[in-house]
Amino acid sequence: MKNIAYDQVHITGGFWKAKQEMLLVTSRSVYERFAETYRFEAVNVKGWLARLMAEEARPANRPRTPHIFWDSDVAKWIEGTAYLIKIARAWDLSPDQKNELQALEQICDETIDTICENADENGYFNSHFQIMEALGEARRFTDRSQHELYCAGHLIEAALAYQNATGKDKLLRQMIRYADYIDRVFHIENSAVFETPGHPELELALVKLARFTGEEKYLALAKLFIDRHGDSSKDIPPYDVFNNRYNQDEMPLRKRTTADGHSVRAMYLLSGMIDVATHYQDASLMDACRRLYDNVVDHRMYITGGIGSTHLGEAFTIDYHLPSRTAYAETCAAIALAQVCGRMIGASPSVPLLSSYADTLERTMYNGILSGISLDGTGFFYENPLTIDLRFNDPNVSTKDKEYYPETTRRKVFSCSCCPPNVLRFYASLGDYLYSVDEDTLYIHQYMASETSLPSLKICQKTDYPLSGRISLTIRREDPAIRRIALRLPGWCERFELNLPYEQKNGYLYIGLPDSPSMPDETVIELDLDMPIRFISADPRVHDALGKVAVSRGPLIYALEGKDQPEIDIHRFLIDPSAGAGLGPVLPGFLLPSIEAEGVLPLPYMDRMEKVDDPGEDRDTKLYRSYDPGAFKKVRVRLIPYYAFANRGSSDLTVWIRVK
Repeated sequence: MKNIAYDQVHITGGFWKAKQEMLLVTSRSVYERFAETYRFEAVNVKGWLARLMAEEARPANRPRTPHIFWDSDVAKWIEGTAYLIKIARAWDLSPDQKNELQALEQICDETIDTICENADENGYFNSHFQIMEALGEARRFTDRSQHELYCAGHLIEAALAYQNATGKDKLLRQMIRYADYIDRVFHIENSAVFETPGHPELELALVKLARFTGEEKYLALAKLFIDRHGDSSKDIPPYDVFNNRYNQDEMPLRKRTTADGHSVRAMYLLSGMIDVATHYQDASLMDACRRLYDNVVDHRMYITGGIGSTHLGEAFTIDYHLPSRTAYAETCAAIALAQVCGRMIGASPSVPLLSSYADTLERTMYNGILSGISLDGTGFFYENPLTIDLRFNDPNVSTKDKEYYPETTRRKVFSCSCCPPNVLRFYASLGDYLYSVDEDTLYIHQYMASETSLPSLKICQKTDYPLSGRISLTIRREDPAIRRIALRLPGWCERFELNLPYEQKNGYLYIGLPDSPSMPDETVIELDLDMPIRFISADPRVHDALGKVAVSRGPLIYALEGKDQPEIDIHRFLIDPSAGAGLGPVLPGFLLPSIEAEGVLPLPYMDRMEKVDDPGEDRDTKLYRSYDPGAFKKVRVRLIPYYAFANRGSSDLTVWIRVK
């Protein structure tokens, strides 16, 4: 199955057009925060080193040497901005927007010039290691834990994206030299201290580079890394506090059955595995890919599409361990899972429940990734919890060490700021995930207003999805080779209407196109997906969700936030699914409607909570007492789309709501 690339898909309106246009603000904001924190200054290795040697006084917040992953932050910003430049050419831009795009491109050009000027004679570029080598404090390719090859992978991806967007190949030519150097050191000579990337990313980047250049050696190097991973005596755990499961090192990848360790690393590695397995038609490797995917989505994924249950190692834990309040659910991990889904769709056109991959991608796209960026495009979350209880977020009043809870206020930049540019590059290239084709079938994986024009096929999709489930598709064929259209039937949809005969298979609705005596011909498809409000329960082995439900509509997960009901404790609220729920107003900036639902509060406890702080009150304030179900007070609450939480300041939050 061949993917229709993002630059051939023009998102024309609705929810995602608004989100993509916001990325102009995001790109500028991320750049400014990275410039303020010296990331862009660091790529000028010679300048940084000259100031260091001259013993110039430096600002207190500027480190002595660049951080090990700063190059990847800059690279992801270039890549995301490149995608933005490409898609914005189809927009009706104001003069100010045109000027801003030109300014962003100029920043990219200047940064690329600096990178290329500071690369060494081998093509090697790494701001941290080049400065450390000059100081005699470290050597390249000796420490697997230092993100060296990870940064190289992101630079390669940035180079490919920028060449595609602008036609400028200066960075790409430089990165080809760098890739050749890596191939020599790790493949031909095998002279490095370690044998595989400590933080996977280079593997998938090499596959992209091979597809662009036609050079088989880059694919061979990616395959070598995959084959060696977990089967190398030279690769030791990257940090003393972790064992070899942290980086998926305890067994060869073809033997894996569970997704373990650092969740972003695991998913980037899985993406590389899928790419290699697909190219080489490696059945055993693809079987491992399917096992790992199934383990994640069936046992280790939050209802929001977030993955990674603990801040310790930013890692997966064990099946069904999905704590809500301490959920890590890193934004980058959800993005990495979405990338896995996109690859699995292309690799598996005939497997049962093919739609599972697109369903999971949609879940992450609307929830676990989108929650990572603020409604104005400038604030971010690194972690995405499902419960926030502000009253107990800092209970350790007598100790300097504190219990861990995720942040509750969005930030514009982090010390480890991988997520902001990752969100930028994911949503700027969102068109990658809508359509694909095989020998005779066009697949519609995601629903959003869009237009696509290929030499033999034109697609016009009109919809306000996910506001409603009404979708109108006009398919114009220039060539009779496409004989079927396959529409994904989302896993959440139980009823639908379709205006043409269909066959339901693998989660898709297959429509046969008529044999046409002449081309072009045109087919109009009307699909209406029923989109009621649903109450969802979790597997009882997810103990944090026992006796609770989550509220959803279409692909969206909803949440209770204290801002909307300040007079009650949302953690004591009991929802009444039998009372149903209805759509509420669209709050400012939210784009999609809220939901209003009914439930109850236990009256005795509510009354005590209101007056317990008054020492003059003669009330029963015992900490423990005989059980008394007491009386209940009916209340009506408002739920907001999960992606919108913490956009009005810190607040209590819960996705899983107790049931009456």
